[in-house]
Amino acid sequence: MLTLSGLTHVYPNGTRALDDVTLSIQRGMFGLLGPNGAGKSTLMRCVATLQIPTDGSLRFGEGADAIDVLREPARLRAVLGYLPQDFGVYPRVSAYDMLDHLAVLKGIASRGERRETVEALLHQVNLWAVRRKAIAGFSGGMRQRFGIAQALIGDPQLIIVDEPTAGLDPEERNRFNNLLAEIGENVVVILSTHIVDDVADLCQRMAIIAGGRIVGQGEPRELLAALQGRIWRRVVPRAEVDRYRGEHEVISTRLRGGQTLIHILADAAPAGFEPVAAGLEDVYFSTLAAHRRASGAPAAAGGAPGRVAAARG
Repeated sequence: MLTLSGLTHVYPNGTRALDDVTLSIQRGMFGLLGPNGAGKSTLMRCVATLQIPTDGSLRFGEGADAIDVLREPARLRAVLGYLPQDFGVYPRVSAYDMLDHLAVLKGIASRGERRETVEALLHQVNLWAVRRKAIAGFSGGMRQRFGIAQALIGDPQLIIVDEPTAGLDPEERNRFNNLLAEIGENVVVILSTHIVDDVADLCQRMAIIAGGRIVGQGEPRELLAALQGRIWRRVVPRAEVDRYRGEHEVISTRLRGGQTLIHILADAAPAGFEPVAAGLEDVYFSTLAAHRRASGAPAAAGGAPGRVAAARG
């Protein structure tokens, strides 16, 4: 288990990127969603020991052997696998040689043990056939699978993946998600993403972060159940969207054939609207709308329910 308690980080310019973040993350896949500037990347860097928070605590594990991450970052790094949004490698080096080099850096000194590790990882991520190919010639999906391979060196117990499927085509995205699901059966995996469907497909639990604070969390099915019967939709002329915003709680908009499909949140059926089964995008947008109302922030211009629903953070 990874436990974050009161995690706060204020940058030197006064920006409060994290504000009293408290989470308990069990074994399995955990999804983190949030808009641009919400604090996702800062949170990932703090957990990965790349940034020291201003306040709060981080613990990994339970009982007497639990790791105090801020006091013992080296202990966490020994059991950590990290795939950042952008990771650098020597592009002219082959996948096999690069993994072998990274295994040395991870502390696997034995040549035989490294060979077994590298070969097993290349088979696991389906890159064995191109093991001697330079990474510079890899497609985006192949690079991401290589990124997971390097994150798995040393059998980590905590894995962080930041925007792993951004830019992948549907086939590569499905292949990558299947790999993540397999990995997440036995370890703690934190998936920070702007693709709502990835969280719906993969994660047993999730959290939504906005303004540096956790504004919603739980199991996706529970969060969906709380919205059932409260989401309504209607196609309206584009010029009338602002009027509907003034009359209803519009949580998302989507342009369709010169008109706009709007989703609203209401306890009873508004005139002219039809019911629609709530999706995780509706959970995301309605949670952000509630946060903006509570904080006095202006309403968002609207989003498009679909695969890419939440902006990068």
